[in-house]
Amino acid sequence: MSRNKHPEETVQLILDVAFRLFMEKGYEQTSIQDIIQGLGGLSKGAIYHHFKSKEDILMAVTDRMTAESNQMLGKIRDRADLNGREKMRAIFKESIQRPVQDEIFTVAPDFHRNPRLLFSLIHDTIENVAPNYLLPILNQGIEDGSIRTEYPEQLAELILLAANVWMNPMIFGDSEEEARRKFMVFGQMMQGFGLDILDEEMLNRLQELTSIYQRKK
Repeated sequence: MSRNKHPEETVQLILDVAFRLFMEKGYEQTSIQDIIQGLGGLSKGAIYHHFKSKEDILMAVTDRMTAESNQMLGKIRDRADLNGREKMRAIFKESIQRPVQDEIFTVAPDFHRNPRLLFSLIHDTIENVAPNYLLPILNQGIEDGSIRTEYPEQLAELILLAANVWMNPMIFGDSEEEARRKFMVFGQMMQGFGLDILDEEMLNRLQELTSIYQRKK
């Protein structure tokens, strides 16, 4: 068998096909065989040469989808025209309004049946997003007086775990009303740290995403 001279193209093809199938059929209903059939002649071996399992494919698809999110976070973090509180508001507004969120909530797997994926989400939140994006903003907010906390590292983790895990309907299957109540409690918590940054527009968008996920289930 000849060596694959374009492995990156093969990976992108696998991800393109997997993403389309996840969108059309849902993650749980898509099999490795389904993906193979959409690869135009590539074998099962071609998939397993690059990915160990369907979960690995999903994580790669998600990483590709969230690459834009990380770029957005970095741009807001590095802005010189906003104080810490304003940057936090911008992050929440931009994160929840991004059109790609519709795709993420459509592709989303059942986390109850995928503990590995849930752990990956939590681990990335604590090890990557909190220290590299939120913590610098919180430290700036403390310095400029717009954020109140003596424990910025822990607050960065708490905010992200609450927003990405506790408030995530993909994990707890919340209804729109349950999502609204969590949003209100989260907003009250944020106010205590000087972060009165959530608004009705964000609430409506969260309920919209919740509805998208509920229709997908």
